[in-house]
Amino acid sequence: MNDTTVLRSKLDTTTEEAAWKVLAGGPRSPKSLLPFVGPAVVASVAYIDPGNVATNVQGGAAYGYQLLWVVLLANLVAMLFQGLSARLGIVTGRNLAELCRDHLPRPLVVAMWLISEVAAMATDLAEFIGASIALTMLLHVPLLASMAATGVATYAILTMQAHGFRPLERVIGGLVALIGASYLVELLIAPLDWSAAVYHSVVPELSGGGAVTLAVGIVGATVMPHAIFLHSSLTQDRIRPRDEAERRRLIGLSNWEVIGALAMAGVINLAMLALAAAGFHDGVHEGVAELADAYRTLVPLLGRGAAVLFAIALLASGLSSSVVGTMAGQVIMQGFVGFRIPLLVRRLVTMVPAFVVIGWGVDPTHALVLSQVVLSLVLPVPMVALLLLSRRRAVMGSFAMGAGVGLLACGAAVVTLGLDAVLVAQFLGGG
Repeated sequence: MNDTTVLRSKLDTTTEEAAWKVLAGGPRSPKSLLPFVGPAVVASVAYIDPGNVATNVQGGAAYGYQLLWVVLLANLVAMLFQGLSARLGIVTGRNLAELCRDHLPRPLVVAMWLISEVAAMATDLAEFIGASIALTMLLHVPLLASMAATGVATYAILTMQAHGFRPLERVIGGLVALIGASYLVELLIAPLDWSAAVYHSVVPELSGGGAVTLAVGIVGATVMPHAIFLHSSLTQDRIRPRDEAERRRLIGLSNWEVIGALAMAGVINLAMLALAAAGFHDGVHEGVAELADAYRTLVPLLGRGAAVLFAIALLASGLSSSVVGTMAGQVIMQGFVGFRIPLLVRRLVTMVPAFVVIGWGVDPTHALVLSQVVLSLVLPVPMVALLLLSRRRAVMGSFAMGAGVGLLACGAAVVTLGLDAVLVAQFLGGG
């Protein structure tokens, strides 16, 4: 056993032992619950990625605060499915891709793997380009140079996996905190109409076909297939409950972590759209749609500080989500076909499409939108698989999804997949 493995074992064991004390009925305090924080924070990055930034900027600029309720609704759906994915990993000790390989016909599994690999590459395309755009904004360097630097940075973060799950979780958590802090400061700078923001967060309203299109885009950019696959992997053997009572307590604590982490991601998304509404929905800048345009427009409207904070948040979003996207790609490959490739090779493979797209002169924001359409096409694969496996007693035993939760999840899936179908149809139709 090499030194890295020893270090990884010590870090993971320390966290697990601290968790066991709580699961065994020990006293609970904010500090004692820290060992359970991590998987949902990592998964939440998928909900504040550059694709979300792009759609929220467009929505806020064009329709002000009107689409805030859509952001809130999409986040609630995300909470449900991430919670189910985490539960699957805890109960079975297997991740969603592995369970698909165990319980579904092989031809179907191979097809699901290939489709999911496309999703992983589309995911990384969006995150990678988003981080590179931010770096170009901040340093005024060519986009291809920013892409190379982004690739090196994400690989450096990914190597932390060799030292256990805790260091990587802390880095991702720090980036999420940086994104949240940036938008919090932005909201203090921007002339926000708080009453309108609160009203439109809870009262549904869509004024015209353009608002419907953007609402569908917001939902399509929110519920991410790779995050559903990844979350079950993050919980499958992180903390190993010793009996059914501990497993039940662990699921409860996991649910609370999902609610907390996704609530934070939801607040950040709401802040993104509200900032765009306050800054751009003024009768002059409603057409702001590209991330670079948003950055340049913020300078005269809210000052250079606000623009820099926007770019920093985008960079943190792109870096963290690119890391998570690469992790998800590894989980998908290993789970479906039992094949693992070196981390560096995986990072290089997922970077290639981004360099090809930009090298061909494709507009970066258009590439982001295209990646969201691809993800919308792939979303039924993990969503339907998760629902089917979560209902099977042969898989979940006494933890099989109940009728009430099943009905709610099926309803949310139908609505989400229906909206994604509209998004794809509009894109293909040029609408």
